[in-house]
Amino acid sequence: MLRLAYRMLGSLSDAEDVVQDAWLRWERTAGDIEFPTTYLTRIVTRLCLDQIKSARAQREIYVGQWLPDPLMGSAEPDETVSDDITVALMLAMERLSPLERAAFLLHDVFDMPLPEVAVTLGREPAAVRQLASRARKHVQAARLRFALEPAEADRIARAFFTAARDGNTAQLAELLAQDVEIHADGGGKVLALRNVVRGIDRALRLFVGSRRKNLHAPTLLRTVMIDGLPGYISVDGSGLLQTTALDIRDGTIAAIYIVKNPDKLAHLSSAIVAGDAEN
Repeated sequence: MLRLAYRMLGSLSDAEDVVQDAWLRWERTAGDIEFPTTYLTRIVTRLCLDQIKSARAQREIYVGQWLPDPLMGSAEPDETVSDDITVALMLAMERLSPLERAAFLLHDVFDMPLPEVAVTLGREPAAVRQLASRARKHVQAARLRFALEPAEADRIARAFFTAARDGNTAQLAELLAQDVEIHADGGGKVLALRNVVRGIDRALRLFVGSRRKNLHAPTLLRTVMIDGLPGYISVDGSGLLQTTALDIRDGTIAAIYIVKNPDKLAHLSSAIVAGDAEN
C-alpha cells in the first residue's frame, strides 16, 4: 500500500498519511471485509486521487525543479524496488492525468486485473483500458531500464562521485552521455539548480565551477539504490545532506537526479548521516 501511495504522490510523508488513513478506515469495519488487500488498495487509490489535485497545485508554485522523495533500496533486488519504477518514470507519470496514472500503476505495475481496476476507479473496463493504453504510450521511453550488476552500479556511482568532487573533466567526459541532463531539487530551501542543465559541455562547466567555488569537498556516506537507480548519499562541503541518483544507459550516465530539499530527506536515518561516512 505504501509503494502504491508513494508512486501516486511522489512523497513518502504524504503516502504514509494516506496508508494510515486507509488502515484506520479498515479497522473501523471490524474485520467485516472479505478481501482486505483489495479493499485497502481501493481506499488508498481513491485517497491518492483526492490528494493528487492539491499536490499538483502546490507544485505549480514550487521553487525550482520538483523531484520525488528519494526512496532507498539496497544494491540487491528487493521488494522496495521490485515494481521497476525509476525517478525518470515517476517524472514522466507527472504528465499523466490522475486517472491515467492510477490505471497505469494498478494494471501495468501492480498487475491488478482490469475489472478490478475499473471498480477501483469507478469507470467502465473499456474506459480503463484506454486510460492505461494512453499512459503506457506516454511513459514508454521513460520506462526503459538498463539493468546493471550491483558491483557495476556501485563502481559507476563511486567513480562519478569522485570525478564530480574533484572536477575531473577527463573522467567525467568518459562517464557522461553527450546529452546528459542534471536535475536538482532544493525546494527553495537550499541552493540548487533552478533549471535542468542539458548537454555534456554545460555539465562539465558546472562541475568544474562547483569544485572551484567550494573550499570543502563533499563526503560520500554510502552508495545506494534510489528508486531503482544507482546512486549515493553524500554531505556537501557546507554539511548539507543530499542524494544523487544516476540513470545509466548504454554504459554512460544519461541523467542525474539530485535531491537537496531537507524536507524530502527527513526519512533518512540519522545513523546513516552520523556513522556511515566512507574514507
